[in-house]
Amino acid sequence: MKTTRTRPRSRRTLDQSLIVLGTGALATGLAVLTLAPGIGAASSHREAPMIAGDPRADNTDVYAFTSPDRADTVTLVANWIPFEEPNGGPNFYAFADDARYHVKIDNTGDGRADVTYTWRFRNHVRDAENQFLYNTGPVRRIDDPNLNFRQTYDLTVTEGGRTRTLLRGAPVAPSRVGKASMPDYGTLRAQAVRPVPGGAKAFAGQTEDPFFADLRVFDLLYGGDLSERGQDTLAGYNVNSVALQVPKKSLALRGNATRNPVVGVWSTTDREGADVMGGNARRTKDGWRQVSRLGNPLVNEVVVPLKYKDAFNSISPDQDRTVQPVVDKVYDPILPKLIQQVYGIPAPKTPRDDLAEIYLTGICKACGPIKADLNAHRLNKDADPRQIFPAEELRLNMGVAPAAKPQRLGVLAGDLAGFPNGRRLADDVIDISLQAVEGAAQTGTLVPALAAGDKVDTNDVGFGRTFPYLALPSTTKSGVKNRAADTDRASTAMNPTNAAAVGGIGALLLGVGGFRLRRRGNTA
Repeated sequence: MKTTRTRPRSRRTLDQSLIVLGTGALATGLAVLTLAPGIGAASSHREAPMIAGDPRADNTDVYAFTSPDRADTVTLVANWIPFEEPNGGPNFYAFADDARYHVKIDNTGDGRADVTYTWRFRNHVRDAENQFLYNTGPVRRIDDPNLNFRQTYDLTVTEGGRTRTLLRGAPVAPSRVGKASMPDYGTLRAQAVRPVPGGAKAFAGQTEDPFFADLRVFDLLYGGDLSERGQDTLAGYNVNSVALQVPKKSLALRGNATRNPVVGVWSTTDREGADVMGGNARRTKDGWRQVSRLGNPLVNEVVVPLKYKDAFNSISPDQDRTVQPVVDKVYDPILPKLIQQVYGIPAPKTPRDDLAEIYLTGICKACGPIKADLNAHRLNKDADPRQIFPAEELRLNMGVAPAAKPQRLGVLAGDLAGFPNGRRLADDVIDISLQAVEGAAQTGTLVPALAAGDKVDTNDVGFGRTFPYLALPSTTKSGVKNRAADTDRASTAMNPTNAAAVGGIGALLLGVGGFRLRRRGNTA
């Protein structure tokens, strides 16, 4: 049964939802982004009007990958609170204590969460009457009495309608105030990594923002001078992160990751009683509403029109297929036409079955034109094909082993463990998505005119070798040259993808080998 080009006739109003999924996570560096200046600023950082005013509920990025040092586990990472300036005292940055933070897993392919991990945070202040400081002296332990403000969290998992508590009162790694206040932040952060029953690990706290891109495109496309590209706009900014490393069987359908290796992942934020302008948020029995959602990077921010951004944040992936404009724009996206108008690069022919396969169904031989079985729910042997529907999720095949030499361009460079098969911290989703939307999956070759992307190929600091892998928070917003001081023994200078993929080596591999998942046939 072929699943592409599904065009359901049910029509919800556009004010309920609109998601132009087929163009995926298109990069900065494109003139079309100047049509909406000031709205987006990174990989779903401040991507919609309502959520831009509520940064503690604003999802910025989601990552899902097989753990490189524990190949029997998957690491899930979700970030919130974009653009945390390191010197943002005296209150610094805390998770909301009146919100619910979720990471959701779909292992059946119906667009609904089968496994939901939920974080709820609580604030603790030692002295609110006689102190204004975040800390009153050097902080050397996670429970140090000098830490005047601290947070703890409860972590639960919901499966089959039943909720279990995994952690209660676990400590949050505090914001990194500076060397005087936290002389050994690496050790402090390590104390926030907690074992979870069943062989899992959990972390919550501030980290350096792992997303990397040159976002000055919003200044009228670099002022018309494309030679100005190459500066990581996110360098030096932090985010608040939750990370969970879990055995694959905890995520897989029927607990069997061998028979059922594919999962879909996304994160959401709920607020009690909150509504979303123009949205159709599902309100639970206890009065909570979803106000933010994120799966694949950049979808809501770059692709969804301003009028419908808040609506997208309010819906579940199982609703995506019910909106006809969603399906239409997958197969006939606007963005390549605009690129053709601005750059003179011919837009790929429609219908774009390749994009529907990448972003809505997952990649499989029976799903569309890409001749490979990679990350579609149809590959799960125990999944019911009649209940698998197109939905925007970050899909991961847990059966693909970690790459010995990871490539920043992921699948485009023949590295099947990278984006869009899940997403690793060092995957260059900007350049990958730019090539995908311009037809690399159809032609089998890189689009030469856009090969340089945004010229930001790696994060400004390296990631760690062990969980939670994220780099330590920055202490200064001063660019790359002063960033070495922000790395210590908890976050090594080894970037998992740098050793084999720096600069243009990914593009070189593309030019030689093409898109390694070969086309099944002519889709013109």
